This record gives sequence, structure tokens and C-alpha cells, in this order.
Amino acid sequence: MKNVVVIARAADDLEDARHFYEAQAPGLGQRCTISVLASLTKLSELSGVHAQFGRYHRMIEKTYHLGIYYREAGEDTLVLAILDLRRDPNWIRKQLQQRPNL
Repeated sequence: MKNVVVIARAADDLEDARHFYEAQAPGLGQRCTISVLASLTKLSELSGVHAQFGRYHRMIEKTYHLGIYYREAGEDTLVLAILDLRRDPNWIRKQLQQRPNL
């Protein structure tokens, strides 16, 4: 089992998703956050089994259409981005290119 470390920028991504879903319906943002946190808990056991996109693995949080992009680093799994998969693929690529090479 690996330690899952969410970098600050990925935490900001999750906060952006929470705000987006909360604007859709009261309480939906909180449910989104809970769902992503459950996925991150699963990631500690499943790290490395997901398809690789460029320099990242991507775990899909299906209920809210979010991609959890991560890299393995020794005993840690570093979550570098949590992005809405319904966005323009070019936007997603640009976001990933701007993330640190940890």
C-alpha cells in the first residue's frame, strides 16, 4: 500500500470541482469531494495499475467525470492534477504540461 500525497495544485483542482458542482445543486459539491476522497483512498492500493498518459497515470472518478493524474515516487503516489474529463483535451494537456515534474 502506498502513501497518497496530493500536491497543492491538485487540491486546488478538487476545490474548483467542488465549487462547480455546488453551483449546480446545493450539497452536490460536498458529495463530489467525498467521492474523490474515496477514490484517493482506493488509489493507495491500486497505484500504478491505471493507463498511462504521457508522464502520468490516470485514475477515472466516473461519477463526476474527473481524471486523477498521478505518478509513483518510491513509497508515495503523488497526485498532481484532478481535472474534469469533459473539458477540451487540449486544455487538459496544457494543464498537465504546467504541472511540476516531481
